[in-house]
Amino acid sequence: MLLYTTVGTNDLARAGRFYDALLPFLGYRRQKEAPGEIGYGADDDVRCRFWVVEPFNREPATFGNGVTIALVAPTRAAVDAFHAAALAQGGTDEGAPGLRPFHASFYAAFIRDHDGNKLAAVCEKPE
Repeated sequence: MLLYTTVGTNDLARAGRFYDALLPFLGYRRQKEAPGEIGYGADDDVRCRFWVVEPFNREPATFGNGVTIALVAPTRAAVDAFHAAALAQGGTDEGAPGLRPFHASFYAAFIRDHDGNKLAAVCEKPE
């Protein structure tokens, strides 16, 4: 359903270091960079699906209360690694890796980046 997602940042270089450290665990890497934006995608995709951007209107970036961007993780180990990398890069824990009550195989971890954006890594495969 979604074509791409963006999160805003007030420090693009710091945000780039943050996401460079954790998105590879989910199969994404930095694919594009231009003034004010960094795009991440899978090697076999035709476009970047996750963008980190400085707001176009030049106002400070803010996060949405109640907004969570959930990214698919290939394994539970990838969820664990995503969470650990986020914390090692100065992110905030919003929910340690573990099973959630949404269904029997919903394994997820939740973090916030330096700008307060909330992300989750989710593996729905039984293990």
